Amino acid sequence: MELIFQFMWEDAVLWSPPTVRIVHSGLACNIEEERYSERVYTIREGETLELTCLVTGHPRPQIRWTKTAGSASDRFQDSSVFNETLRITNIQRHQGGRYYCKAENGLGSPAIKSIRVDVYYLDDPIVTVHQSIGEAKEQFYYERTVFLRCVANSNPPVRYSWRRGQEVLLQGSDKGVEIYEPFFTQGETKILKLKNLRPQDYANYSCIASVRSVCNIPDKMVSFRLSNKTASPSIKLLVDDPIVVNPGEAITLVCVTTGGEPAPTLSWVRSIGALPEKTVLNGGTLTIPAITSDDAGTYSCIANNNVGNPAKKSTNIIVRALKKGRFWITPDPYHKDDNIQIGREVKISCQVEAVPSEELTFSWFKNGRPLRSSERMVITQTDPDVSPGTTNLDIIDLKFTDFGTYTCVASLKGGGISDISIDVNISSSTVPPNLTVPQEKSPLVTREGDIIELQCQVTGKPKPIILWSRADKEIAMPDGSMQMESYDGILRIVNVSREMTGTYRCQTSQYNGFNVKPREALVQLIVQYPPAVEPAFLEIRQGQGRSITMSCRVLRAYPTRVLTYEWRLGNKLLRTGQFDAHDSTEYIVSSLSRDSYGIYNCNIINEAGAGRCSFLVTGKAYAPEFYYDTYSPLWQNRPRVYSYSLQWTQMNPDAVDRILAYRLGIRQAGQQRWWEQEITVNGNIQKGELITYNLTELIKPEAYEVRLTPITRFGEGDSTIRVIKYSGEFHCGFEDGNICLFTQDDTDNFDWTKQSTATRDTKYTPNTGPNADRSGSKEGFYMYIETSRPRLEGEKARLLSPVFSVAPKNPYGVTNTAYCFSFYYHMYGQHIGSLNVYLRLKGQTTIENPVWSSSGNKGQHWNQARVNIHPTTSFQLIFEGIRGPGIEGDIAIDDVSIVEGECMKADQPANNLRAGAVGTLAHIWLFPVILLMSVLSHQR
Repeated sequence: MELIFQFMWEDAVLWSPPTVRIVHSGLACNIEEERYSERVYTIREGETLELTCLVTGHPRPQIRWTKTAGSASDRFQDSSVFNETLRITNIQRHQGGRYYCKAENGLGSPAIKSIRVDVYYLDDPIVTVHQSIGEAKEQFYYERTVFLRCVANSNPPVRYSWRRGQEVLLQGSDKGVEIYEPFFTQGETKILKLKNLRPQDYANYSCIASVRSVCNIPDKMVSFRLSNKTASPSIKLLVDDPIVVNPGEAITLVCVTTGGEPAPTLSWVRSIGALPEKTVLNGGTLTIPAITSDDAGTYSCIANNNVGNPAKKSTNIIVRALKKGRFWITPDPYHKDDNIQIGREVKISCQVEAVPSEELTFSWFKNGRPLRSSERMVITQTDPDVSPGTTNLDIIDLKFTDFGTYTCVASLKGGGISDISIDVNISSSTVPPNLTVPQEKSPLVTREGDIIELQCQVTGKPKPIILWSRADKEIAMPDGSMQMESYDGILRIVNVSREMTGTYRCQTSQYNGFNVKPREALVQLIVQYPPAVEPAFLEIRQGQGRSITMSCRVLRAYPTRVLTYEWRLGNKLLRTGQFDAHDSTEYIVSSLSRDSYGIYNCNIINEAGAGRCSFLVTGKAYAPEFYYDTYSPLWQNRPRVYSYSLQWTQMNPDAVDRILAYRLGIRQAGQQRWWEQEITVNGNIQKGELITYNLTELIKPEAYEVRLTPITRFGEGDSTIRVIKYSGEFHCGFEDGNICLFTQDDTDNFDWTKQSTATRDTKYTPNTGPNADRSGSKEGFYMYIETSRPRLEGEKARLLSPVFSVAPKNPYGVTNTAYCFSFYYHMYGQHIGSLNVYLRLKGQTTIENPVWSSSGNKGQHWNQARVNIHPTTSFQLIFEGIRGPGIEGDIAIDDVSIVEGECMKADQPANNLRAGAVGTLAHIWLFPVILLMSVLSHQR
C-alpha cells in the first residue's frame, strides 16, 4: 500500500466546548411525519433500538447515556453507556422513556440532548363474562343481563370491535346490545352488554383489538362461546386443612373442578413466595417430594374460566420441627438470691421451638427416673403467649436428697421427629456464673488483617452462653448481628480491620445457666494499621534540566508516634528522616537528567507497617488529541481512492521537552501490519495549535486505523488511535459555534442570524418566524433573516456555504455523478419576501446559477426542498433572503445536506431550477477548499 502524505500547520487555537445532537437508526416505526424529530422515537417491542450521539468539541468530549429516573446501565448493557451509539436489542416496554446524551470535555457547561423512546406493543386480548345480579348463580338464565368485557394491554391505546358470529356489532345496531366504556376504568376497556338474554344471544362472540397497524402490529382476536350452560368455576380440595407432615415425606395436594363452563383451568400458588423449585404439577395435582420446613405455608388452588370471579381454595402445610433446646435455673425466685440454698425454692426452666406447638409434650426425669408433679416437685407449662414452648420444674424446700441430674425431654405427639433431651445438674457445686478478663487480654493490641481472639473467663456451674456486643457504640458485630454467642467465652475475629477498634462487652445470658442479673466485663481492642498516604500514585511529566517537587502526606495511621520516612529511586536510598510536627515530607530534584527519570517511592513507616507514595517521573510527551470536527474531511482526485485530512492538537506541549517529530502509523481496518512514517517538526508547538496531515491514496470504501505518537529526546510519548471512515455526506444543523464554516457575504445589505427559540429576544416580532428548529426542539439552532426595522423592502442577506472540491472532469468519459442538495425552510408571515438558492462554480465569481426559489407565506411549519446539482468544479451554495414589504417577513433555514446521488423523483420540488453547469464525475467527495494542500512538506 503506497500512501502519499501532506503536512501543514494552522495557527488557530481550537479549544471549543461540546455540542451534541441525537440521531436514530435501527427499526423506527414509519408513522406520523412530526414524530420524526429529535425528541420522539417510536419502535416496536422486540426490535433493536439504536441511538447515536453526534458530538463536536475539542478536546473530544466524553459521552454518557442516562435515562429518566436512573442510570441507563440499569436497563441495558453497561458497555454501551459510554459509547456514541446506544444499542438495545429486543427492546421491552419498560425500557421506554426519555434518554439523555451528555457530552463534556471540561470546557463550559456539559451539552445535553434528550429523546423520548416510545415502545409500541399489543398483548393478546382477554374476554371475561359477568352477571348483573352478583356471581352466585351457576348458569345464565333467560331474563338475565350479561356483560362481556374485553381488555388488552397496549401502546398506543387499543381500539376494540365486537362480532357475534360473522355479524359486526355496533352501538344501536341491536336494541338488545349496548357497547360502552365504563367511567371507572382507565384506557379503552370496552364492555358488551347483553340485556335480558334472548335465544339469539347464545352465540360465539369475538373481540378484535387493534392499534391501527402502527409499527406493523397486527390486530389480535379472542373468542368466547356463550351458552345456557355458561357458568363460573367451582372447585374442591381432596386434602385436609391443615396438613401436618414430617420432614422428608412427600406430600400431594389434589384439586378438582366441580363446575364451570367453559372448563376452568387450574393453577397453584403459594401465599408467600414462589412454589418450591422441586414442585411437580400435573393439572390440579401438586406434589412436593422430600418436604422441608422451608416449604411450609399456605397453598391455594385457583380455577379460572373468565366467567365471573375465579374460585379459590387453600390449605396450610405444617412441617413438624423441634430445635433450639435451652434451659435456665432460677434460684429462689421469691428472695432474689443468686445462690441455691437448702430449704429454699429452686426453679428449672426448659424451652424448645416446636412446630406445631400444640403437639409439644414435655417429660421430666431425675437421675433417669420419671418425675411426676407433686407438692414438692411442681411441673407446669408456661402460658404460650408469655413464653412459648417452655416447661418449669419447681422444687419446693430444697433438700440434700434433691441433688442430682434433672432431664427435660421434649417430644412431638405425631412422632417422626427426634426428641430433644436437656440435662441440668443440681448440686452443692451448682453456683451462679462470674466473668473476668485475663490481665494480658485487655487492652489487646493487634494489626490490621490479623486473626484475634477476645477472651472472657467464665466460672460457675453450669457455664452459661456468653453474649458479645460493642460497648462503645451501637454498631453491628463482625458477623453483621448486634450480638454474637460464644459457648467458651472466646470471640474469634478473622481479618481484623481498623473500624473494629473499640470496647467490647461480654455478658452472661440466662440460657444454659442461672436466670440472675447478667454478669459482664469489658475488653478493649486496639487495631494498629500502617500509614494511609496520598498520593498513592502520581505521574509527573517534565523535561530535562527542569525541577520537580514530590510531596507525600500522611492521612491517618495508628500508632501515630514514631513515624519515619525514606525516599528511594528504584533500589537506591535517597534520604531518610523522622516526622516532627508536619504530616508530609518532600523531595526535590532541582535539575532533571536522563538518570533522574524513573519511579520514586516514599515509604512512611510505623510499628504496623508502611504506606507508600509512588511517583513516576518521565519525559514522555502527552498524547495528541485528534480534531474530529473537521467538516467533510474526505475528498478524491482519482477514481477508486480517497484522501483524508487528519487534524490534531498536542496535549500539554510545554510540559516536556520540545516535540521533535511524530510517528504516524496507518493500517487498513482488520489488518495486523502498521505502515509507519516519521513526520519532522521544526520549532515549538503551541498549546491548541491545529496540525493538519493529509492522507492520500486511501482505497474506497475501506476504513483505516491511524496511530500518532509524539517523539522527544526522551523517546516516544503516549500514542493515540482513531478510525477514519469513508463517508461522502455533508450535514449541517447550525448547532456548532462556527456554523459549519458558512460565512456571510460582504456584498449584501445585512446578515443572516443564528438563533434558537429558547435564546431569542423577548421582543421578537410575533406572527412570523419559527417557534422551534426543524426537529421540533426549542433549544436547537437555525439561521434566519430578521426583517424588522431598519431593514427595507428588497434588501438582501446572503449566506455562503464552504467551498466544496470535486475531482476534475475525467478525460475518459466516466458518467456524470449528481448530488442531492436538500434543506428545510420556514417562510411564515404576511410580509414574506423571497428565498433564492444559487450554485457558484469555481472561477465564476460573478456568475451564479439559480437552482431553487420560493416566495410568499408558506405557513407556520418547516418545508423541505430537494434539488439535484451537477457541479464540474469546486463550488459553493448561496442562500439569498430578500426582505418583503413589512416586518412580518422572517425567513429561516435548517438542516442543510449534500449527498451523493440524485434525489428521489417523488421528492423533487415543482420550482426546482436545474443548474446551468453540467459535467462528468466518477466519484465526488466534498471538502472545504481551505484544507486542500499541494505541498508535501509542512509549512508554518
